[in-house]
Amino acid sequence: MTSTARRLMSAAALAGGALMLQGCLVGAVVGTTGAVVGGAAKATGAVVGAGVDAVTTSDEETRARREREQREWEREQRRCEQRQRQGRDC
Repeated sequence: MTSTARRLMSAAALAGGALMLQGCLVGAVVGTTGAVVGGAAKATGAVVGAGVDAVTTSDEETRARREREQREWEREQRRCEQRQRQGRDC
């Protein structure tokens, strides 16, 4: 086999394997002269990293959400107390 044929076979095997993996993002670029694999691993890592960052919540976001929920709960408690002083139900 020539090196070009080996590259094409490797690229085909890589693409076939990538199709079997669920939830994975794999990029492969095949040109007319052969497979170009060079920076695909770095690009894939960056894309996957960005996806993970998009679906995870940072500690700061969690803290802000809890503070907002606490303020809403306190506001509702004050409204309930006001209604009770007026003789109404909460």
